[in-house]
Amino acid sequence: MKTIAVIPKNTTHVYWKAIEAGAREGAIEAGVKMIWKGSLKEDDPAQQVQIVERFISEGVDGIVLAPIDDTALQSPCRRCDAERNPCGDFRFAAQGRARQGLCQHGIDQQPPRRGEMAGEQLGKLLNGKGKVVLFRFKEGSASTGQREAGFLEAIKKFPNIQVIADNRYSGTTARESQSSALKMLNKLKEADGIFCPTEPSTFGMLSALKRNGLAGSKKLVGFDPSQGLMEGLRKDEIQALVAQNPKRMGHEAVKALVAKMRGETVPTVIETGAAVITKGNLDTPEIQALLAGLFPVFA
Repeated sequence: MKTIAVIPKNTTHVYWKAIEAGAREGAIEAGVKMIWKGSLKEDDPAQQVQIVERFISEGVDGIVLAPIDDTALQSPCRRCDAERNPCGDFRFAAQGRARQGLCQHGIDQQPPRRGEMAGEQLGKLLNGKGKVVLFRFKEGSASTGQREAGFLEAIKKFPNIQVIADNRYSGTTARESQSSALKMLNKLKEADGIFCPTEPSTFGMLSALKRNGLAGSKKLVGFDPSQGLMEGLRKDEIQALVAQNPKRMGHEAVKALVAKMRGETVPTVIETGAAVITKGNLDTPEIQALLAGLFPVFA
């Protein structure tokens, strides 16, 4: 039986647990053994490099990888290619990691478009006018950076909306995010709307707003649902969440990698879909079906 390694950005967030569930289903269907191994946090690319290099040295038959930092992971991924060890990617960036030698096939999160969805939603929530804050995730994360760029492009379509802060970074955990948000409290009080491009940054921002009596008074658009964020949505503390389909991402990434290992033709990009969840559409059959497949804990 062939063995593949699946290396996420971290193993603690609900999002990556959903990726794992889908990847395991894909491995069973493909008839391969899957090893799941990743960092505890998304701010340790050196540890991820070590994990990748270990699996290459151990001779696994293929690797699915979500790089914490694209630059740091270029060298081990080139080694992966040199040793004819197929390397797939959860999140194929539109700018083309294929050119960088990082991977040849991937799951397309369309990060700019996901950010645009958030920007368009926030613009509508503000009726096209007001002040907004972009609470960035972390430097070096390609897909999140493109998501943030897409948000800013969408906001430009609303000439009466002013971006008053776009240079603050949340950090990789909800606790770090809350701390970072509290340090920009004056900007948050001035803002009418806020966009957070990840689940931990959204949760940390929500916690900071709640601590200061601001939750619900600011239009908050976040990313990737979790139990806590869904509760905030129902309480009108969050107005919208852009939801991807991580379980499907994990499933399709593994299936594509195994197909590549078997010499089959694999699409360069595999789209897995996304939706904007609001309190108004939360209980619709379509969104409930998405949530049930999205995170097994919701099922």
